[in-house]
This record gives sequence, structure tokens and C-alpha cells, in this order.
Amino acid sequence: MYNAYYSLAFNPFDKQQLSEKNCFRSKDFDEMTSRLNVLKDSRGIGLFTASPGMGKSYCLRCFAKSLNPNLYHVEYICLSTISVSDFYKQLCSILGLSDRGGKTAMFKAIQEQIYYLYHEKRQPLILAIDEAQYLSNSIFNDLKMILNYGYDSVNCFTLILCGESYLNDILRKQIHEALRQRITIHYNYQGLSDAESVDYVIHKLNCAGSSKAIIEDAALRSVASHTHGNPRLIDNLMSDALVIGAQQDKKCIDTDIILAAVNNQNLG
Repeated sequence: MYNAYYSLAFNPFDKQQLSEKNCFRSKDFDEMTSRLNVLKDSRGIGLFTASPGMGKSYCLRCFAKSLNPNLYHVEYICLSTISVSDFYKQLCSILGLSDRGGKTAMFKAIQEQIYYLYHEKRQPLILAIDEAQYLSNSIFNDLKMILNYGYDSVNCFTLILCGESYLNDILRKQIHEALRQRITIHYNYQGLSDAESVDYVIHKLNCAGSSKAIIEDAALRSVASHTHGNPRLIDNLMSDALVIGAQQDKKCIDTDIILAAVNNQNLG
């Protein structure tokens, strides 16, 4: 109903509707992307952290989509609250390997396949692990061992660890010192500035074929104020505002509609 009312081709604040090519290039997005581009060729470990909803997983998805599949073998893991054995089985599955023979056999097969992708196929693995703050100490320890090739003289693949900001605190523990020293790329999301938050809303409206004319400047500032630079909160708030605005027959979204949406979203 509200899409037609506001001349939107789709709801631009629904993450399932907007393609990667229409991504909003915030400072955070560009900073993470530039670091990922360095990491993909230098290989090693990159650590990317943010509060929930900041867009790090979306940035990772856009980066993966941008890569030539003939040059890089990209895999993504999000199920991280598992045992070491299940983690190895998951790695075997995504690499097309048998998970028989126990941990030792799986470890050997995984290392051999990673080396094959790097040295023979010339298609190095880029392994992204999302929600990495939930990984156990044992999995972190085994990741360090999987990275060890040629007496630790060569990086055969790229490991991307993404998680909430407290992942930094986890990795600062003494037990993870050896792994932490291997992390060459770091970035922690800062969130959208107020100006970026306004531009973010306008960008998304434009992508759906509408324009800034459907929302007042004061309403845009109100969105920025209540969401504190969090893209997910902006998306939720604006989706609600579109529904309320259409229901109230308001062709232009004003601060009253935003405040009503804020109350619905419990952001006040």
C-alpha cells in the first residue's frame, strides 16, 4: 500500500530488496572495503567489529559479490556456536571434503585443500566467519594452527573475522595472544554521522524511484537523532514511518510521523 502511495518501486528499507550495486557508501563501508581489498591479496587475518545493525555483514556481502570467482574461492560461515568437531565438519563441507576419520584427518584434509587452492588452482580461499564473538577458545586455537604453512612462512588463505565490538576484548585475552598477533587488518565501525544518516535515507528513496520530496528536512534530522547512526534502526524506523504516513494520508512524512514510528520502535 505505502509503496504505491509514495511512488516507490519497492520498500528501499527492506534489506532483501536493495541490490549490492545500490549500496550506500558510508565512511565505515569504504574503510572496511578498502581493508578487505588489501587483505584479499596479502592474505592473513582481518578483524572487523561493530555494534549490531551497523552493516558489517552487508559490506562483507558486497565485497564478496565484487570478486571474480575465477580468482578467489570465497566461503562464508555464520553458525559459530558449535563444537570444534562440528566446526571442522562445516569446513570440510564448504570445501567439498569428506568429514570422516576424526579431527586429525579433517585437519590434514583442510590444510591440503587450502594449499591446493592457493598453490595449484591459483584460487586462494577467502574464509569469512561472521558472529565470531561466539567461537570457543578451542576453535580460535585451531584456526591459528590451520593458518600455519611452511613453518609459518607463507599465508595460503585469507581469514576474515566479523563480530560485535566485544570480540576485540575476547581476542585481547592472553590465551589468544598468538592468534591476535597474526591479525594484520583491523576496523571497528563508528556508525553513520548525522549527515550520513540523512544521505542514507535519501539514497535509499532514490534507489526505489522516489525522492527527498516525500520527507521533510526536520523529519530527516529526527531520524538521524533517534537512530544514532545505526542503519538497521534507520531501516526499521523508516519502514514504520512509510506505513504510518500512508495510513494518515500524508504525502510528505513529517516529524509527527517519525515520532509515532519512534514510539512504535521503542526508540524514544
